[in-house]
Amino acid sequence: MVIGILALQGDYAEHRSCLEKTALGCRLVRTPADLDGIAGLVIPGGESTAIKRLVASSGLVEPVMDLIERCIPVWGTCAGVVLLAKGGPWDVAGVRVERNAYGPQVYSRVVMARTSIAEGDVPLVFIRAPRIVDAPRDASVLCRLGDEIVALRWKNLLLTTFHPELAGGEPFTSYFASMVASPPRRGGSMEGA
Repeated sequence: MVIGILALQGDYAEHRSCLEKTALGCRLVRTPADLDGIAGLVIPGGESTAIKRLVASSGLVEPVMDLIERCIPVWGTCAGVVLLAKGGPWDVAGVRVERNAYGPQVYSRVVMARTSIAEGDVPLVFIRAPRIVDAPRDASVLCRLGDEIVALRWKNLLLTTFHPELAGGEPFTSYFASMVASPPRRGGSMEGA
């Protein structure tokens, strides 16, 4: 199985490095043809406005939407969350976000937190991160900071407002790899979302 990594802008190289440690292969995605045969897709952090423009000019909006509708697992990190949320080019996550909610890049930080997918605390790297202000009731919250949701799974989507790939990827890279290995059935897709 091969996981695609959207590689138009942002920290796709870091995701690639983390995914190469799994039993799954990975492929950089820059054109619709690069999506052929992938079993999952990572939409990395970066500059969401730039990625949105590049996705449109590369002809990737509809092919990625087709993957999502076919229930292929998709993981959005930081800017990837913005692109999958309301107002983004895919607008499928049932999530509303506030962009750059924690301030400019000088307020970037690493926080240790508990998550439901690992034992003990894990490092969460926040860089101009979005804030999830509304999420579907049936989403599985994987991590919170105080009252705020910072990681969730909804159907075939994994959303992390932080950058797991900048802290070695674990446990979120393994979690996504398990989603790819056992994807939800068509009934768990975005139909009716």
